Amino acid sequence: MNYKALRMTTCCLASALTLAATPVIAGAAPIAGASEITNVNVTSELTSSSPASGISLALSQYLAENIISAKSVAKQTTATQTVTASEAADTAEAEQETKTEEKKKVMIVAQVDGYVNVRAHADENSKVLGKLYDDSVGTVIKEKDGWYKIKSGSVTGYVKAEYVEVATKKLLRKVGTRIATVDTETLRVRQKADADAKVIELVPGGEELTVVSEAKKNDGWVKVSVEGGEGYVSADYVVLSTEYTYAESKEEEAARLAEEEADRKAAEAAAAAAAEQSSTSSKSSSSSSSSSSKKSSSSSSSSSGGSSSSDRNYSAPSGSNGQAVANYACQFVGNPYVYGGSSLTNGADCSGFVMAVYAAFGVSLPHSSSAQRSCGYGVSIDDIQPGDIVCYSGHVGIYVGNNTIVHASSPSTGIKYTSPITYRTVLAVRRIF
Repeated sequence: MNYKALRMTTCCLASALTLAATPVIAGAAPIAGASEITNVNVTSELTSSSPASGISLALSQYLAENIISAKSVAKQTTATQTVTASEAADTAEAEQETKTEEKKKVMIVAQVDGYVNVRAHADENSKVLGKLYDDSVGTVIKEKDGWYKIKSGSVTGYVKAEYVEVATKKLLRKVGTRIATVDTETLRVRQKADADAKVIELVPGGEELTVVSEAKKNDGWVKVSVEGGEGYVSADYVVLSTEYTYAESKEEEAARLAEEEADRKAAEAAAAAAAEQSSTSSKSSSSSSSSSSKKSSSSSSSSSGGSSSSDRNYSAPSGSNGQAVANYACQFVGNPYVYGGSSLTNGADCSGFVMAVYAAFGVSLPHSSSAQRSCGYGVSIDDIQPGDIVCYSGHVGIYVGNNTIVHASSPSTGIKYTSPITYRTVLAVRRIF
């Protein structure tokens, strides 16, 4: 082979070697140690087989500068294996997190008398973080030695498995309250699931109604409970949700009790001030009222027919307790029901009636039955006392004793007494003072 041919052969070999190396190093950052010649035998053989030492030297130098050694390839392979192992670990961790998330969807319901403590660890001697009350719900995070780690409300901790029950759909329906919140200015509740059906009641915007049924046969309509009975509302004008009771943390319990105590003291002070003002006013007007009553009695005896609500004489509020509120409210039985009204004599709706009664004692309440359900502090039906506000789905009344409430019932009945108080499902009993 002549020199020219040898040069061409060497160039071809160098090109081939370059092409062989390109996929390995193309676009890659230099690897530490890649310039070292570890595969010396390859270089030596090529050098010894070349008749021209100059060409052999050039070729050796080219190989030393461009061919990635076996050691470098081994390092790359090891790095790739490490990355693959890391990716596998990440995948396994992600799968475990998915399984954990799926497990969180399992819900439990407390089935106890009163409450069960939520603890920091699966140990009866560990710190109490909060309380999970009867029929309250939580989501399971994991199980451990007869304990469930749960999240309920703002509380995450452990409860003994014997005090809770894994929730079924039936149990969740039992402990949850399905709510239809009115999403229009005035909602018509109809006798049937039909836009032309008779309207049995009007409900103001923002009110919360208890859902009785969401049957598919009543397509586009929801059956709800109101003072006038059970009726239907268009699903287009309500927002549906489910209310559950969750655990209460120690901090939340302390804050709630402090707020209730402050509300109680403020209400008692307002009621006392109202009673004192009423007593002063009645004394100053007693002489003039007695003389005017003699004149009115002589004229009324000659007139026929009963007196209207505006002609009746009403006693001013006196006292500073629930019984005083009940006594005052009872005077207005027989007066009219007026939707949106708050006049004890000329007409009020249910929440307007309660609001007006308590306003006479210096207590300001919202004109909304669902909002009044959050006023004061809650008590059980067993502990109910005169003056307590009894809350129903879209309705409220004032307890007057003897298992009876006084309330602005409906346009057809006006303000009246109703007994027993459980004639409808009681959602809450709230005590103002």
